[in-house]
Amino acid sequence: MKTIAIIATGGTIAGTGQEGKAVAYHAGEMNIDEVIQSIPMINQVAHIKEYQIMNVDSNEMNPSKWITLANTINDIVKDDEIDGIVITHGTDTLDETSYFLTLTLNTSKPIVITGAMRPATATSADGPYNLYQAVCLAACEEAREQGVMGLFSSTIYSGRDIQKVNNYKIDAFDQKDFGCLGYMQDDEVYFFSRSFKIHTFQSGFSQNKLESLPEVAIAYFYAGASSQILYDMAMNHQGIVIVGSGNGNYSQEWLKAINELSLKGIVFVRASRVSHGIVFDDEIFDPQQYCIAANTLSAQKARVLLMLALSHTQDHQEIENIFNAY
Repeated sequence: MKTIAIIATGGTIAGTGQEGKAVAYHAGEMNIDEVIQSIPMINQVAHIKEYQIMNVDSNEMNPSKWITLANTINDIVKDDEIDGIVITHGTDTLDETSYFLTLTLNTSKPIVITGAMRPATATSADGPYNLYQAVCLAACEEAREQGVMGLFSSTIYSGRDIQKVNNYKIDAFDQKDFGCLGYMQDDEVYFFSRSFKIHTFQSGFSQNKLESLPEVAIAYFYAGASSQILYDMAMNHQGIVIVGSGNGNYSQEWLKAINELSLKGIVFVRASRVSHGIVFDDEIFDPQQYCIAANTLSAQKARVLLMLALSHTQDHQEIENIFNAY
C-alpha cells in the first residue's frame, strides 16, 4: 500500500458541538487521530502518517499560516516514503488556501484538500467520508501531476478554481463554469478533465522557501462607494484588488483615484463581484491600462496571486504576464 500523509489544520471536520446537531459548534476542537479513528476502512487504503500542523477555524487562516503550511508540506514531500498528501481544512477559506498551495507546493505527488460542512459530532457527519475519499484519491496513480485538488461529496475539483457556493448544504463546492476534474465512487477515481494553468512543480513560486508576503487589500465597489476607501488602503498596502461591478467596473471617482495611486506604485487588479464570467481589459473603465485583469479568478484568489507576484517583481507588465499564465 501507498503511504499518505494527512496534514491537519482544523476546521469543521475537527469541530465539536451538541451531540447530533449540525450547527452551533466550535471548529478545530479534535485532533486528526480522533477523526481517523472514526474511519476504520481508511487503513485498508493506505498507510497513514498524521501531522497536526495547527487546529483552527479556517477564518483564522492568514498568510503567515499559509507559509507555515506550504513550507511544512514541501519538507514532507521530500520523503520518498510519502506517496501523497491530504490536507484537512475549514471550508470558509479553503478556496484561498487551495490556490496558495497550488502556486507554492513543489511536487508532482497528489495533493488533496478536504473538509466538512458538519462537525464530527453531528448526525451523518460528512467529514469522515470526505477524508476517506481524499486518501483514496491521494493514493491514486492517475492523481500525480494534477496539482492541488479539492475533494467534496465524491467530486474532484482543481485547487485553482474550487469555490464555496453554498453555506448550508454538504455539497457546498463548485468550479464556476469549468466543471469538475472528475468524480469518485467509494474508493474508485474517475478523471474527466484537468487544469491547464501552471501549478505546483511547474510554478515559479514553488522553487524557493517563503518567509513573508507583501500586503494586498481587497476593495469592494458598490453604488456610491467613496474613493477614500482606496486612498486609505494604499497607505499600508502594496497592491489592491478591486471587486468591481460587471467586468470589474467602477465609478469615474474611483478611476481618478486608481490613476493617481498607480503612479505612486500601487498595483491594482480588477476582479468582479459577479460570480460567473471573465474579467477582460477594458479601455473605457481603465483607459490608461493601470489595472490588471483577474481573468477568471475570484477577488480573494486574485489577492493570493498578487501577493506572490509582488514578492517576485514590481514590474507591471511582468505581473500582468503572471496573471495570464496562472
